[in-house]
Amino acid sequence: MTDVAEIKGHRRTYVGAMPGKVIQGLKKVGTENPLVLIDEVDKMGGAGFHGDPASALLELLDPEQNAAFNDHFLDVPVDLSKVLFVCTANAIDRLPGPLRDRMELIDVSGYLAEEKTVIAQKHLIPQTRVETCISADQLEVDQSALDTLVKKYCRESGVRMLQQSIEKIFRKAALKIASIPEGSSIDKITVTSDNIAEYMGKEKFASDRLYQLTPPGVVMGLAWTSMGGSALYVEAVAVPRGEKKEGGGVQITGNMGDVMKESVRIAQTVATKWLASRWSSSSWANNKDEKPEEYFERNRVHVHVPEGATPKDGPSAGVTLVSALLSLATGTPLRPDIAMTGEVSLTGKVLPVGGIREKVIAARRVGATTLVFPAGNRADVDALHELVKDSLTFHFVEQYDEIVPIIFAGADF
Repeated sequence: MTDVAEIKGHRRTYVGAMPGKVIQGLKKVGTENPLVLIDEVDKMGGAGFHGDPASALLELLDPEQNAAFNDHFLDVPVDLSKVLFVCTANAIDRLPGPLRDRMELIDVSGYLAEEKTVIAQKHLIPQTRVETCISADQLEVDQSALDTLVKKYCRESGVRMLQQSIEKIFRKAALKIASIPEGSSIDKITVTSDNIAEYMGKEKFASDRLYQLTPPGVVMGLAWTSMGGSALYVEAVAVPRGEKKEGGGVQITGNMGDVMKESVRIAQTVATKWLASRWSSSSWANNKDEKPEEYFERNRVHVHVPEGATPKDGPSAGVTLVSALLSLATGTPLRPDIAMTGEVSLTGKVLPVGGIREKVIAARRVGATTLVFPAGNRADVDALHELVKDSLTFHFVEQYDEIVPIIFAGADF
């Protein structure tokens, strides 16, 4: 929508003038208190020579103003205060601030893998059977096939792609059935995890777990994405500077945004401060004559986040970056079952972040069982369903010093 007249209507002096969509809806339903759904409100066009539709929505949605909404075609005030407006959006940051302030935001999280398989069994597959006229005696989709379909092909937060994939399987099965010569019979087609590639092709999503055992300097973080959540590895490698002290600083790769680049610099400061104050020089392997806090001065550190083609930004990788630098400096790998998220301040305080449900689901998918979260997110974790938290161990921390004994279990520092 790019024209304000779609909302406010045309003045009657124009040829083909019509009232706005809301007034047309009131006329259609014949009541003064309907429910009006504005779908994909974040896809609204920007300001142009036709006006700014987002600004026109301010008068429409504001409960202080819409009691006397003025449609240009009617040119009389219309009371819209009894109308219930429901808007949907995929990205809240695309909405103008004044418009967002007039809304009550309800965050709807995506489905769990277990929920998707139940939806497929009870709704999507029966619906597709009716549409394709393929009975259960002709085609059976096994539980293992649904699990593979959800994990390897359909990771979106909803079930639209899952429905399309099931329809694709039924279409290919229908082609097999229709290709049978007349008078011949065909055995029941069973789709399992072993033969699902014949129907769906190559897997779209490989495993998020890049490392079975993480080497020193590699830490698994958790990130929120539009597809739900994912495991995000942070890699750190040190290269000696040499006598000429060439290079210097921290090299950053992996298509990071400005906020994440600042997190790297903060992480280096926090890691250096921790080494200077807590590390025992007698435990510094092979470098007992040098101060451990000088590690980042003697070496040029390269920090990389894999999948460089994917843009990454946000402050929630702070504790992950600090842990990667400490693991690198101490030569100590982290526990393989641990994942973490949280923003870290310059003094080492761990600050809360968002997308907790999606990050927990991502941790379950990759097999991480020990999660480190900010103490400020305890209420978010408590609000999760027990099915989401099953078999997971949560550690809530306020300062980064509390994380060290958790991630370096068994180390002598």
